[in-house]
Amino acid sequence: MLKKLIAGNWKMNLDYQGVDALMDDLVEQLSPETLERADIAICPPALYLSRALERAQQAEISLGAQDCADQDNGAYTGQVSAAMLADAGCSYVIVGHSERREYNGESNAAVKAKAQKAIAHVLTPIICVGESDAQRAAGQAEAVVGQQLKESLPDNAEQGSDIVIAYEPVWAIGTGNVASEDDVQAMHAFIYKQLSERFDDPENVRILYGGSMKPENAAGLLALPHVDGGLIGGASLKAESFLSIASCA
Repeated sequence: MLKKLIAGNWKMNLDYQGVDALMDDLVEQLSPETLERADIAICPPALYLSRALERAQQAEISLGAQDCADQDNGAYTGQVSAAMLADAGCSYVIVGHSERREYNGESNAAVKAKAQKAIAHVLTPIICVGESDAQRAAGQAEAVVGQQLKESLPDNAEQGSDIVIAYEPVWAIGTGNVASEDDVQAMHAFIYKQLSERFDDPENVRILYGGSMKPENAAGLLALPHVDGGLIGGASLKAESFLSIASCA
């Protein structure tokens, strides 16, 4: 049975002092009991990866990035390649986060290309999918997520453990709104069914929930079938709340 994966997405937050303080707190507060039940990862801004690396390793926390380029190298100003992230000590990289899909116009094809580069450089892509409030209200949630999965899954993922999926209902991100447990369970079951058509071992794909998971609702969400962890936003910026979620795994 796979361990749950609890991954913190710091987004564009903190400074050097804040990174140091948060990492100190994580090292001090992360218990062996939590590590027995869950894999822990953090995804700082790219500038702070090296700042967090040593203490992350000390605490047995994996390092991840928030995005990567769809090219290996070259004249792509401002981009960071999967090869560079691997060289910086990363194990994971988030691709296709709803904020990048919305603000940067990232298509499913772009997400797929990034995921393929991640796998090529021995990173595990955390591939984000999710519907908007309007799409859910129109009864299109499964159609939208199904299309995202179909068009975003990398061709070079040979087994389920090569990838992680994060379901993030767009309307629940950063809003404090949370999908009901019934809605989450239904969508995760749908995602699992789609993955079973692609992989011989769909049980090895961890499907994370990524819509405002907090200490108050983590236990219920993480107990649901096919909810294999969480992609945590705001609650990952404080060690106490992040590790409280992880302890529910």
